[in-house]
Amino acid sequence: MLRPTSLLRLTRRRLRSSEGFFILLAVGVGIAAGLIAAALSGLTHLLQSMLYDLNSDARLSGLATLSPMRLLALPLGGALLGGTILIVGKRKRTAIDVVEANALHGGRIPFRDTLLVSGQTLISNGCGASVGLEAAYAQAGGGMASLIGQWFNLRRSDLRVLLGAGAGAAVGAAFGAPLAGAFYAFEIVIGAYTPASIAPVVAATIAAVITARTLGATPYLIAATSSQNLATVDYLLYATLGLIAAEIGIALMRLVSVAETVVRRSRLPEWSRPILGGAILIPIAFVSPHALSAGHGALHLTIGSSLALSALVLIFLLKSLASIVSLGFGFRGGLFFASLFLGALLGEILAGLWALLPSAIILSPVDAALVGMAALAVAVVGGPMTMSLLVLEATHDFGITAVVLTATLCSSALVRERFGYSFSTWRLHLRGEVIKSARDVGWVRLLTARRMMRPAPATASPALTLSAFKALFPLGSTSRVLLEDEAGHYAGLVPTAAVYADTGADDRLIAELSILKDVTLSPDMPISAIMVRFDKSEADDLAVVDAEGRILGMLTEKYVRKRYADEVDRSQRELYGED
Repeated sequence: MLRPTSLLRLTRRRLRSSEGFFILLAVGVGIAAGLIAAALSGLTHLLQSMLYDLNSDARLSGLATLSPMRLLALPLGGALLGGTILIVGKRKRTAIDVVEANALHGGRIPFRDTLLVSGQTLISNGCGASVGLEAAYAQAGGGMASLIGQWFNLRRSDLRVLLGAGAGAAVGAAFGAPLAGAFYAFEIVIGAYTPASIAPVVAATIAAVITARTLGATPYLIAATSSQNLATVDYLLYATLGLIAAEIGIALMRLVSVAETVVRRSRLPEWSRPILGGAILIPIAFVSPHALSAGHGALHLTIGSSLALSALVLIFLLKSLASIVSLGFGFRGGLFFASLFLGALLGEILAGLWALLPSAIILSPVDAALVGMAALAVAVVGGPMTMSLLVLEATHDFGITAVVLTATLCSSALVRERFGYSFSTWRLHLRGEVIKSARDVGWVRLLTARRMMRPAPATASPALTLSAFKALFPLGSTSRVLLEDEAGHYAGLVPTAAVYADTGADDRLIAELSILKDVTLSPDMPISAIMVRFDKSEADDLAVVDAEGRILGMLTEKYVRKRYADEVDRSQRELYGED
């Protein structure tokens, strides 16, 4: 009989060598993600029911009115969130989310970060702040998958796929949309769609949706029926809607970052910011409760409704303001579902404005809402196929899906051209990161000068004469020598061939032939920066020195470029499952 440790080692080997075993693991992750999604949804609704006296079928954002006393739940929730900030204390780094984990950390998320992000998002959404719960779904599903993958010691590429499968499965379970969940994983969390990732990701999302349905969880999927009279001119009009949605999405992301910057530069303690933010949300919510929470209930009420154009504009402005205030003042959550709601409102607003034009072609408000919903979500979150499939799974109509895909591609192209970031990568950019997707670039940072350098290179004193240097380093013994002064500091590099080619007096100091005195590499410099340094200096060899100028080793340009090419080839083979 196998002991537990032997069974674990055997399972790890099977997961590394068998695609079938890995798919079975992904199915298990999907089931767990479905359970997590159902639990998060239930807990959030329970919290909102306690704070706002909701019945089992009601949604907070779907209410017509709220009493002022009930709205005190907003600063109360801010106080609860501030309490978690005090408990956690001052952190040296921001919690790692699923996109950052896959882009920079090889799919590794600390369990504490998963609990922190999921818990704070649940509190924020549960008290009514205008943030989406999808951040908690993705973080909890992806974090759970990352933990399991690390326990089984999966390869870097497999761990990234499993994390994407867990995040996509949780989102798919929340929306009751397995295809949208799968492409959420491909486009937003993994950053690529490859043959090696199709089966495990799709298996996980299907398992998650089935699990959530079995538990009776209510999906967020919007049930809508589109118009059947879509002509060529509709493609042009809705493509224009996609471009407008892109501009509004960019403006929304920038306004959120401006609000965060203003609040961060204030003298307010971090724990008090959500309390003040909750207080600011009270008058907004008093005018329209549709601005609260993620907007699920409000979306069901407004899409295809007969609301006046002025009412749609008011709700759009209030929801945008509520989202900016919520995120700016420290409530945790995402803009995924908020962008869906705002996009639906935008589509209906533009359809209403278009109808005011004389002799204009009639646009279906429902179609415009569906197109606007997907186009604005793509501008903010990314993933044109994700949003298009979400509409397909909502309407079961390939005609409107084709129009939606046209609009989302226009929106995505304009955002990439004008802005270059999704909401998640934009916030990472504000922290100093340079990533624009979840594509794996973390290995670049692992290849530092310290890891690649040749230690203990040939060194000599700059006070040596040429004749003494020739005696120490015969021609052919080494191609270059680093000069090290009496204090142990780097003093330049001398090519051996240059010494033997010199026709001057042999009693001259070797320091006269030294080069690259002020061009060195630091030990923590990543390979991308190293190659830039080689290009700018036009050097073949560079010394690696510490902060005090002491020599640690040496790197050659030829080796660095070969190592980079080998790593790129390895990552590509892993990506396509060829290893």
